[in-house]
Amino acid sequence: MTADERPILVLDSASLYYRSFHALPESMVAPDGRPHNAVRGFLSTITRLVTEHSPATVVACWDNDWRPQWRVDLIPSYKLHRVADESTGVETEPESLSDQAEAIADILDAAGIARLGFADHEADDVIGSLAAQDPQPSIVVSGDRDLVQVVDDRTRLRLTVNGGMDKWPLLDPAGVLERFGVPSDLYVDLAVLRGDPSDGLPGVAGIGAKTGVNLVLEFGSLDGIIEAARASVPVKPMTPRLAAAITDAEDAIRAALTVARVRTDLPVLDRKPKLDRPRLDALAEQWGVQRQVSDLMSARARYTADE
Repeated sequence: MTADERPILVLDSASLYYRSFHALPESMVAPDGRPHNAVRGFLSTITRLVTEHSPATVVACWDNDWRPQWRVDLIPSYKLHRVADESTGVETEPESLSDQAEAIADILDAAGIARLGFADHEADDVIGSLAAQDPQPSIVVSGDRDLVQVVDDRTRLRLTVNGGMDKWPLLDPAGVLERFGVPSDLYVDLAVLRGDPSDGLPGVAGIGAKTGVNLVLEFGSLDGIIEAARASVPVKPMTPRLAAAITDAEDAIRAALTVARVRTDLPVLDRKPKLDRPRLDALAEQWGVQRQVSDLMSARARYTADE
C-alpha cells in the first residue's frame, strides 16, 4: 500500500487522554513524583493504533476552546455541567490531568506529530474539517458519538466504547446504520431530537431514541420533520402531540443543529511538523516515558516517509 492509499489517523486527543487518565492508576508517576498515567496511556494507545492501521500520517486534534462562546450563545446549556465555575467557564478537570495534557502536547510537538487546534473551536471542528478536506481517507478515533456525522465512504470512525481496544468498532456507513438506526449524515438530526446530556443539548420533550429514529427515517431530516409537524393533518409516525412539541421547540431545534454540526472549513491542510529529537528525549526522561516514546517513534517510522 502506497502512502497515498493509507489513511490519515485523526485523533480526538482529549477523548483519548481522558480515557487513559481514568483507565490507569495515578500511582504511576514520573521521576519527580507527578502522576503520568495519562501520558503513558495516551502514547501507548497511539502506538497501538499506528501499528494496527498503518497510517500515512497522524494528526492529533486539539480543543483550543472546549466550549466556544458562539455555541454557548446559541444553546446556553451547552456543556454547562462540565463547568467548575460558571463565572469563569473553567472546565472541571482532575487536578493532576492539566499538567499531563500540557506534557502530551509538548511530546507530540517534539515528536513531529501534527497537533492542530484553532481559536474558538473544538477538536471536533478540526476533525470535521480534516475529514472533509484531506484527499486521503481518514480513520477518526474518538469516544464522541457526535463524530458519527463525519463517517462516509472515505472516513471511518474508531469508536472508543467501554472495554479494551479490541472492542472498539471501526464504523463505516453501513456500520453506523446498523448501530444507530440512521445514516451517518442524519445522526446529528437524531441527536438534536432526542437530546444529548453529555453535551447539554436539551432535545425535544417526549422524543427518545426510538421515536427520533422513526421520525428521521420517515421524514429524512429536521427540515422534513418540522414541515411534517406543521402540516394540518400529521402523517404517521408524527402525532398531534409530537407535532406540537416540535413546532414549539423549532427555534431551539435549529439552534441545536448549528451547535451540534462540526465545522468543515477550518484551514487544516498546511501541516508541516518537525521532529525535535533532543527535546523529545528530554521530555521523555522528565516524564519517565522513555519506553512509550521509543515504541511510538518505532511504530511511526515504519509507516511514514519522513522517518
